[in-house]
Amino acid sequence: MAEGNDSLVQRDAWLALRRVTPARIALGRVGASLPTAEVLAFGLAHAQAQDAVQRPFDAEALEALLAAEGWPCVQVASRATSREHYLLRPDLGRRLDEASAAKLSALAEGAACDVVFVAADGLSSLAVERQAPQVLAALRPLLPDWRIGPIVIARQARVALGDEIGELFGATLVAMLIGERPGLTAPDSLGLYMTHAPRVGRVDAERNCISNVRAEGLAPALAAARLAWLLTQARRRGVSGVRLKEAS
Repeated sequence: MAEGNDSLVQRDAWLALRRVTPARIALGRVGASLPTAEVLAFGLAHAQAQDAVQRPFDAEALEALLAAEGWPCVQVASRATSREHYLLRPDLGRRLDEASAAKLSALAEGAACDVVFVAADGLSSLAVERQAPQVLAALRPLLPDWRIGPIVIARQARVALGDEIGELFGATLVAMLIGERPGLTAPDSLGLYMTHAPRVGRVDAERNCISNVRAEGLAPALAAARLAWLLTQARRRGVSGVRLKEAS
């Protein structure tokens, strides 16, 4: 049935569900097509997702914000020398460039730690800039007796870059806070990836992942609580990934 005599848009029977999800459901129709407003909204969301991937990472601003909260920080970069390079060669985003590896090796000498947190741009710099400070702030009181290394801020990074960083620090655990691939309703979603005994060559089955960390998804404070539980259990049991099930 039409919305009214002055409208050609046909209502969808699921329209009430739109109040409880940002998913594109119950869009309605005009004849065999989508309403113009929905077509335009889709185009805008697609453009926002593309912009999130290409948006430059303001690592300096993130470092200043974290430093003001009392976190020591260090900036590093992967072997991908540009955004285009990063998108075309995922393998280069998984390894540190020579200067960064040398910097971390010198910094980590004689300073073993329980966990290293890596804040990385990934596929959405917007996500790490918005969500990572909130996650780290919520984590701090949950890990009172932990030896925490400096926050490593990584450019052009893939998830596996954390393995090399954790290995260089001799860390028991590494947790990567990284921008996820933007969706059409979530250009600023953060992913948390935790690995026990990090080293180059670890595979995805050896990590635990917490996804969709954002105000409209999994709230940063709740994500921090889940990550703290996983970190504690991983240190206690000496495992991560498929051998450690989240049951917080």
